[in-house]
Amino acid sequence: MLHRFSFLVCLLLIINTVCAREFVVGGSKGWTVPSDDQLYNQWAEKSRFQISDSLLFIYQPNQDSVLQVTRDSYDSCNTEEPTAKFTDGHTSFNLDRSGPYYFISGNKDNCHKNQKLIIIVMADRSNTKTTTTSSPPPSPSVESSPSPTYTGTFEITPAPSQDTPGNSASPFASSVLPSAFIVTMFLSLFS
Repeated sequence: MLHRFSFLVCLLLIINTVCAREFVVGGSKGWTVPSDDQLYNQWAEKSRFQISDSLLFIYQPNQDSVLQVTRDSYDSCNTEEPTAKFTDGHTSFNLDRSGPYYFISGNKDNCHKNQKLIIIVMADRSNTKTTTTSSPPPSPSVESSPSPTYTGTFEITPAPSQDTPGNSASPFASSVLPSAFIVTMFLSLFS
């Protein structure tokens, strides 16, 4: 019985890990100067990136590199102060938060030829968050009376989303239900 339970736990871990995807930047061409203007950003706009997905940059390590940069550095192709620098030729970058990520080539000339990429990672909609806010105290003014201070708690509820191919609106439905189905099938084999 303990072996069956251990196998079941391992199976669930493997299935949940499979839900994260790895995207090869540039496809079979890899991380190179694009032949079309906006090639990388057009590709990124067609993909849905989730937290725990990863980007795989494949390039010649002695000829190029990948820099993670700020928005300003992205816009100006500033290679001087990257947030992170990768030079190994086979860089796997984990998307560990929602929001924008900016990447440029470590070769400034390549960056000016549009070898750069913006990735937007979708927000984690698996749970709701509670936030406490308070308005700042009123600034002193002779002509205005102090406004009341509001301190309270409100719940942020995500807007309903529509299912699109390859993107489920519910992480529960996309990861737990298939896992439960596979486990049920597995257990029925040994019953």
